Amino acid sequence: MFELTEEQQALVDMVRDFASVAIAPHAIEWDQTKHFPVDVLREAGALGMGGIYAEERFGGSGLSRLDTVLIFEELAKADPTIAAYISIHNMVVWMIDEFGNDVQRAEWVPALASMEMLASYCLTEPGVGSDAGALSTRAVRDGDDYVINGAKQFTSGAGASGIYVVMARTADTGSRGITAIVVPAGVDGLSFGANEKKMGWNAQPTRSVIFDNVRVPLTNRLGEEGSGFGIAMKGLNGGRLNIGACSLGGGQAALTSSIAYLKQRTAFGGPLIEQQTVLFQLADMETELQAARALLWRAADALDRNAPDAVKLCAMAKRVATDAGFTVANSAIQLHGGYGYLAEYGLEKIMRDLRVHQILEGSNEIMRLIVGRILADE
Repeated sequence: MFELTEEQQALVDMVRDFASVAIAPHAIEWDQTKHFPVDVLREAGALGMGGIYAEERFGGSGLSRLDTVLIFEELAKADPTIAAYISIHNMVVWMIDEFGNDVQRAEWVPALASMEMLASYCLTEPGVGSDAGALSTRAVRDGDDYVINGAKQFTSGAGASGIYVVMARTADTGSRGITAIVVPAGVDGLSFGANEKKMGWNAQPTRSVIFDNVRVPLTNRLGEEGSGFGIAMKGLNGGRLNIGACSLGGGQAALTSSIAYLKQRTAFGGPLIEQQTVLFQLADMETELQAARALLWRAADALDRNAPDAVKLCAMAKRVATDAGFTVANSAIQLHGGYGYLAEYGLEKIMRDLRVHQILEGSNEIMRLIVGRILADE
C-alpha cells in the first residue's frame, strides 16, 4: 500500500498539473482579496474532482478513499483553502450518493459532480460546537413538507452553494432524533449571515445559514427520519481523511519551500542548509509528514474495506495529520526567518489555513475522545 500504482501516479500527475497552473499562482491573491474561484472549481469538476468517491452511474468518479487522499494532498500543495472546500463539497456529494434514492441521485449528483452546482454541509450550530447530538435546528412535518427553523454556523460555501445538506431535529430523542434534509438555494426563508472575518481560509466564504420557516418537500430527506446523525458521522469519517490530506499537502509545500530557500540563503560562511541544526529540523519535519501519511493511507484503506477499526483509524489519522501539517508549516516560517512572516512567500498563509484543520471535522480533542471510547469498549 506504500507504492503507488501506475494509475494512481497518473492521477497524482494530472491533479498536480492542474493545481500548479489553475490554483497555485493565484492562491495568495485569492487569500488577500477573499475571492472564491467558482470558475476554477468548475474546471476541477470537469476533471472529475467534484464527486471523487461517488459512483460513476450518476457522474461520480468512483475512486477509492486512498485515491482521494492522494488528490487532496496535491490540491493542498497549491492552496489548502481551495482543497479544503473541494473536500467538504465531496463529502456532501457522497452523502447524497450513498444515502439518497435513485431519484435524488439523478436530480443532484450530476450537477454536483461537475461542480456546476456547489454544496454546503450544515451541522454545527451556535452554542453547540462539538456536541452535535444536541443541535436544535428543527424540522416539523406539515403535510407533504418539512418546515425548518433554526441556524447553522461556520458553513463553508454558504451563499454560493446550490444545495445545503442540513441536519435538523425531527424528534426530541437526542442523536436519534436528527434527520438529514437537502435544502436547495433560493427557497423562501433561507438567508445567510455576513462572510466571517477569519484567520485563514479566506478564499472560501464562511457564513451562518438561517432557516425561517423554510419549507421543503419530504422527498428531500436523505434516508429514514432519525437517521441523520449516523449519516453525518459516516460522512465525517471520509471528511477527516480528506482534511488530513489537505494538511499534509500544505505541510509538504512548506517543507519543499524551506529546502529551496535554505539552499540559496547564505549565512555564517556558507549555505544555511549545511548547518547541522537546520538539517535536524528538516529531518524532523519530513519524519512527521511521512509518519502521518502512513497512518492516513492505512486509515483510507480501512475505510475502503469497511474494516471494523476504520472509525478509530480515521480519527487517529485526522488528529496526527492535521497536527503534523500545522507543526511543519510553523517550523517552515521559523526557518525562513523574517521572510517567512511576509505574505509574498506564502508560508504564513499555509500556517493560517492549516490551523483550522485541527478544529473542524471534529476537533482533535474529539478525535482523542473517539479513540479513547473505542479502546474502552473493546
